[in-house]
Amino acid sequence: MPRGDGRLSHDLDPQRPGPQDACGVFGVWAPGEEVANLTYFGLYALQHRGQEAAGIAVSDGSGVVVYKDLGLVAQVFDEPTLASLRGHVAIGHARYSTTGGSTWENAQPTLRSTSAGTTIALAHNGNLVNTAELQREVTDRGLTNDGSTNDTSLVTMLLASRPDLSVEAAALEVLPQLRGAFSFVFMDESTLYAARDPHGVRPLVLGRLERGWVVASE
Repeated sequence: MPRGDGRLSHDLDPQRPGPQDACGVFGVWAPGEEVANLTYFGLYALQHRGQEAAGIAVSDGSGVVVYKDLGLVAQVFDEPTLASLRGHVAIGHARYSTTGGSTWENAQPTLRSTSAGTTIALAHNGNLVNTAELQREVTDRGLTNDGSTNDTSLVTMLLASRPDLSVEAAALEVLPQLRGAFSFVFMDESTLYAARDPHGVRPLVLGRLERGWVVASE
């Protein structure tokens, strides 16, 4: 399929803006299952929530790999690509931008490694209202941005800036600082995490598989 150009439907035809529901997120932890395929179908079902870009992060326990691009889910992923994404845990994202332009750098999941060697991938549905405060903390910590301009990358950097803490402990420090509406799915090499803002403004649903768990923004 042709590569997507990342143009929004309301840019193409202002009279037909199409669905605008601020991103779809999906996560799965299921040893023994084809988690990339499950994530693909989850994102395909969530395509109405965002049509700018799509991405999947997956881990087999030894490392996190992210594949993402501009375009629809079916344009970004094909069978060979999905077959190469092997592991037991995965997260995925279908993007409608609320912060940051429609560029490859702003496609999700975002990825960041800690100085301790742990890799964190994160996908976000929602919009934070205190990004200036978060950017100041990123600057104060001497962190370098990866070229993205969205609030998701700030959260990922802050999570990864605490190598002395586990991912869970780092999240318990960072997430209470966030203001706005958000649902996150994030992961390291072995574990799937999910979090929602205290008011539950953005949806996040937990589901049970025979051999694992899934979370999704619907």
